[in-house]
Amino acid sequence: MSTAPAYAPQTVVVYTQTAWNRFWSWLGWVGFVIAGLVCIGLLVALSDYFDTSHGIEEKYVSGEKSAEDKLAIITISGVIMEGDGFVKHQIDKVKDDKHIKAVVVRVDSPGGTVSGSDFIFHHLKRLRDEKSIPLVVSMGGIAASGGYYVSMAVGDKPDTIFAEPTCTTGSIGVMIPHYDISGLLARFDIKDDSFATHPRKLMLSMTKPVTPDEEKLIKEHINDMFDRFKSIVKEGRPHFAKNPEELDKLATGEIFTADKALANKLIDKIGFQEEAIDRALELASLNKDKTKIVKYKRPVSLSDSLLLSRAPHGSVTPFDIATLFDLSAPRAWFLCSGLPALANSRRAD
Repeated sequence: MSTAPAYAPQTVVVYTQTAWNRFWSWLGWVGFVIAGLVCIGLLVALSDYFDTSHGIEEKYVSGEKSAEDKLAIITISGVIMEGDGFVKHQIDKVKDDKHIKAVVVRVDSPGGTVSGSDFIFHHLKRLRDEKSIPLVVSMGGIAASGGYYVSMAVGDKPDTIFAEPTCTTGSIGVMIPHYDISGLLARFDIKDDSFATHPRKLMLSMTKPVTPDEEKLIKEHINDMFDRFKSIVKEGRPHFAKNPEELDKLATGEIFTADKALANKLIDKIGFQEEAIDRALELASLNKDKTKIVKYKRPVSLSDSLLLSRAPHGSVTPFDIATLFDLSAPRAWFLCSGLPALANSRRAD
């Protein structure tokens, strides 16, 4: 007699998720994702806080790719404004890199503000002295006024300022732009009723002509800056320290071609960036075949990309109300320009 196998009864449980449960499940996943993004953001912010490179990247130019010894090219291009910008970040990058043994400063600038030019000069000179490395300047299309000022950071080393054959340089001088539209306002019966603690507070206002007393004060102000400019030139061009009268003849704001600049001892050599690199390698006793040449790439932020505030070479900045007020301030300039109020279209810093 066969016995049929016994099967244990099975229970099937069907779980039905309610809309309320689905909502809380979805909300939990959303919260998890948001928390993850917040953590990532905090880590990025922390990393950015301690990042002294400000996002600039080193880029290979030439030479031995695997070499430890490096020569860095610091680029100063466009109008110099505050100074504490891309140029300063390049200087900091070089300062923190123990493998960099020489620097070529590539200048293609018509100058800019007095304070911005002096800021860059100061930090280039400090870099040269603290790292005990040679600086050689390579002037591009233009290295005038403030562009010439920053070039003096090479110090008294011979054959350290090179200018391309078509370079425009010189323009040693200071200016404070001023436009008098008081006649135009009078024509339309418009009056300036500005209030100030003293009449001199409104000095250089566009709505009032400059008085003889104000003109005297302004000239004294720019002459003090002019004297500093000439003292800086004497640091970088020892010939003028011995012959200051020659510098006085050249320091009229006049611009010079490379040939005339060489004849007047404003530069050392006519040559391209390659010649400047060779001279820097020579001064640092570096073997060209065992040295890597590098430069630095300016970071492009998301806002730059969305607002198109910077062209591929960092040449365009947006014109906003802050820029308008900045340009209307009575700022002194080491600048070679016929229209200084619009010179902010390309910034070095």
